[in-house]
Amino acid sequence: MRSLVWDALHGYERPSAIEDVDVVYFDDAADGPGQDADLERRLREAMPALRWEVTNQATVHDWFANNFGQVVPPVRSLEEGVGTWPEFATCVGVNLNDEESIGVVAPHGLDDLFELLVRHNPLRASAATYRQRVQSKRFGERWPLLSIEEC
Repeated sequence: MRSLVWDALHGYERPSAIEDVDVVYFDDAADGPGQDADLERRLREAMPALRWEVTNQATVHDWFANNFGQVVPPVRSLEEGVGTWPEFATCVGVNLNDEESIGVVAPHGLDDLFELLVRHNPLRASAATYRQRVQSKRFGERWPLLSIEEC
């Protein structure tokens, strides 16, 4: 999502290559990580050219504990989970709603995304994680009009 918006705001004729497609959902009655893996497998079978990453936001606290030894409280909704992502500009998702129109999930609003502003969201990500992501995703190199805040 962010790449499409930033590409358009930079006037790029061709959109950036899609690195991966993040699919997030909230199911507090899910069977655990096996459900995410099954959904990823099904998406790969349907669209093998894309790299899919499926994450149940209801279980992200377990992932933090298992992978980082970090205890974080569970989130209570999809919106709350999306709202914890490392940069405010990337705390945005889209969904197909009941009326089959596109809905937007943006717990912190859309200003940072459309104003080309990259700021650290401290709700879950450390300053070190934020800096590493900015560098590894090459935000400044790929989109030179961005204002990237240091932290």
